[in-house]
Amino acid sequence: MSHFEAFVLALIQGLTEFLPISSSAHLILPSAILGWDDQGLAFDVAVHVGTLAAVIGYFRKEVVVLLSAWVASIFKKQHSAESKLAWMIALATIPACIFGLFMKDIIEIYLRSAWVIAATTIFFGLLLWWVDSRATQQDDEYQADWKRSLFIGLAQAAAMIPGTSRSGATMTAALYLGFTREAAARFSFLMSIPIILLAGGYLSLKLVSSGAPIQFDALAIGLAVSFVSAYACIHVFLKLVTRLGMLPFVIYRLLLGVGLIAFLLSQ
Repeated sequence: MSHFEAFVLALIQGLTEFLPISSSAHLILPSAILGWDDQGLAFDVAVHVGTLAAVIGYFRKEVVVLLSAWVASIFKKQHSAESKLAWMIALATIPACIFGLFMKDIIEIYLRSAWVIAATTIFFGLLLWWVDSRATQQDDEYQADWKRSLFIGLAQAAAMIPGTSRSGATMTAALYLGFTREAAARFSFLMSIPIILLAGGYLSLKLVSSGAPIQFDALAIGLAVSFVSAYACIHVFLKLVTRLGMLPFVIYRLLLGVGLIAFLLSQ
């Protein structure tokens, strides 16, 4: 992997991990259009670490408060709005873990195709538009209860289907349940922490057992670029989403999906 390839792929990962536009749809473009090889397990681990560090770094105050409240609720039986939110985030993580455990191989074999990604990019983009245009936007993330959290967690599990977008699916679900756009985004970003941590841990174990060679300069670029781009993406998105809504991302998804289909038909 060249330094330029590492930079571009890490930039794509950092920007698309937290925007509702599907990272998988973008990551197939360099290989499909430019013929780039798969980046490999080590690089996947590096960009996962970069995006994880970005979301933890951006929400560092909230993470400390939520973790402290969660620990206090266990050992001191002290319950608060923050401890409840921490438990709801943990609960929302469970469906994706179960779905990933039993469905990962099926997804890899049957659903990881450009045609599936193009179709889901368009379909879930339209679903996001429909939900956002009708959203009541009344509640913040602290209003999440176990039913809402499980529903959003199921949306996160469904997002394992390539082209769906994890952040897009979870924000769509939260908006459908009455969250404000900013609250939907914040809940989505916070619940990404455990799922990215688990995914990164799984990839790390695969890397260790595979004995694959490691290109440390490409990893350093991947980690740094994914961190900076993801951090900036979170900041800008939270600033703009309440004013712009989801329509710009819906339009982008539709154009991307149509573009993918046009490219596939031309082959």
